[in-house]
Amino acid sequence: MKTDKIKYGILNETVVPINLHPRFDSEMADEGLYGMIVKLLKDVGDGWYYVETHYNYNGYVHESNMIMDEEKVKIWEENANSIITHSIVDVLPKAKYQGSLQKLLTRGASIILTGKEEKNWVEVQLADGNKGWVKKVFVGDKITSYNKENEEELREKLVNTAMLYMGTQYRWGGKSPLGLDCSGLCSISYMLNGIIIYRDAVRKDEYMRKIELEEIKPGDLLFWPGHVAMYIGDDKYIHSSSGNSGVAINSLNPEDKEFKASLAKTITDIGTIF
Repeated sequence: MKTDKIKYGILNETVVPINLHPRFDSEMADEGLYGMIVKLLKDVGDGWYYVETHYNYNGYVHESNMIMDEEKVKIWEENANSIITHSIVDVLPKAKYQGSLQKLLTRGASIILTGKEEKNWVEVQLADGNKGWVKKVFVGDKITSYNKENEEELREKLVNTAMLYMGTQYRWGGKSPLGLDCSGLCSISYMLNGIIIYRDAVRKDEYMRKIELEEIKPGDLLFWPGHVAMYIGDDKYIHSSSGNSGVAINSLNPEDKEFKASLAKTITDIGTIF
């Protein structure tokens, strides 16, 4: 296939580095999850492509991490309506635990359900056309929209999703249960609930409106220079930080044992989608 006709690619590894520069030893700008479709903006040579994600973030991905077949992309876009909801899941050749590992998937990975079931297992189709089995309880519907009218329920879902990553190691640019950074935690928690926000630790007006600390509610975001966290209520917030070595909870209340003075006193912005 001629590369000038290729417009989209499917990320085909468990997690895929979206790099700041077109080389393997580059710092990550972002991380793509299995099954994500990216737009190929430019072939920059040596197998590297400058890409754009569906949440308008850019970086470089190597062709070895993508499926760039137009027909497969079309089928995938139309039918990959399910996602992995468990942290890390093995895709196995049969509906039992005994067998070779077909693929390792993380929460948020896209899959196609074939419709076949055995007991509490379901058959899934992967982006390359191969099939395997996962436990049914580990699969859910991909959420691509949201309703702000039921604000309390949506806020609770955002917090509960972020809490699923408690204890996950810190990874610069990461966005999966294998490791994530501060904006990775916040952006994936929103994305899994059908909401697109800016991926970096900056509030942008087109995604969130500014509020004051007195207005903050669970699910809103707190910003510092180069850092972001999600408020979870009772003066506490969840965030991924290198200082905590990963995802942990801290507090804005000086009387709380989880109080972090260096952050409590340096908040620069607060944002909400509501």
